[in-house]
Amino acid sequence: MGAAMTVSAANAGSFGNPDEPPEGAINAKNPASVTDPGPQDPAIRDQLQSAFSPPPTDVGGMPQIWSSFNTVQRRIQNGGWARQVTQADFAISTTISGVNMRLTAGGIRELHWHQAAEWALHDLRPLRVTVIDPMGRPYVADVKEGDIWYFPAGYPHSLQGLGPDGCEFVICFDDGAASEFNTLLVTDWFAHTPPASARRKLRCAGQDVCKDAAERPLDLSRQSAGRPACCTEGDDWKRGDAAPTVHLLASATSPNLNGTKNGTLQLADSSTFKVSTTIAAVVQTVPPGAMRAMHWHPNADECNITSKARPAWACSTPARTVLTMDFNPGDIGYVPKNYGHYVQNIGDTDMQSSPCSDTEFSGG
Repeated sequence: MGAAMTVSAANAGSFGNPDEPPEGAINAKNPASVTDPGPQDPAIRDQLQSAFSPPPTDVGGMPQIWSSFNTVQRRIQNGGWARQVTQADFAISTTISGVNMRLTAGGIRELHWHQAAEWALHDLRPLRVTVIDPMGRPYVADVKEGDIWYFPAGYPHSLQGLGPDGCEFVICFDDGAASEFNTLLVTDWFAHTPPASARRKLRCAGQDVCKDAAERPLDLSRQSAGRPACCTEGDDWKRGDAAPTVHLLASATSPNLNGTKNGTLQLADSSTFKVSTTIAAVVQTVPPGAMRAMHWHPNADECNITSKARPAWACSTPARTVLTMDFNPGDIGYVPKNYGHYVQNIGDTDMQSSPCSDTEFSGG
């Protein structure tokens, strides 16, 4: 009882951080302590007010949980562009890396594969995906806004923008060090293969089997994937049956969880999306002023990509360090497992973000 009264008396004059000395502008008795006469960029300062003037509940010493697609270089080519955030630039992001990509109308992300699994959320306008499993069986599907796809590591796949304005999407790899820019492309492989060896299997080379692919009906594209148009029955190529694994989860079929006045959560983990064995995800929508409840994940790190409006994140470590950051569309937040955190919409429109966890099930 005596100890509790002593602690209470010591904290009566401050708010927030119970450690001494207390932090935050509200606890700074000297007015000069909050001024910043030195060089600064007002545009960045005003976007990240929680960094410039943290709440008194923050306790210094926590790794940076904020990064952004808006600050990284875009690789621009004729068919579109890509930009990425990996652990090389975002130290805390050890288990997940992120890519933002846009394809022009008809633009193709050519056949390629990765050392890591690829999870993606489609943001804008239609897209066609093709993936081939280790048995040579193709899967072709058209993706709509809000749909999710998943390709296991090593599965060859291609992506193509449809419609008059192409498409845009966000990708997560289940490895923080994975880079979109060092992907093995099929043309790179062919370019470094002796021509005589390549010709043995590419007897139909020279025909443009992708010609007008963006205008093909989906069923014709599926037939083309099942047997290339340039091959004949006598070719050394065997047609596989339709792939038994579904690599696309339509947003309309994803269950809606916890629909309350504080928003909605749409879950996509391996219980509803069988192929997604290393990444689980939630699409969360939070109205202005509302908050995603305080929680933590005991079995996975979380990477959160903001797509609409302005949330504020607060994150607390097991070592009692706390950090609050503001986020804007295109920004990325990262929370290691067992770190307590919450998200609050500080904008005036609905906030939408996509937290991904490097596990097949969501928890916390």
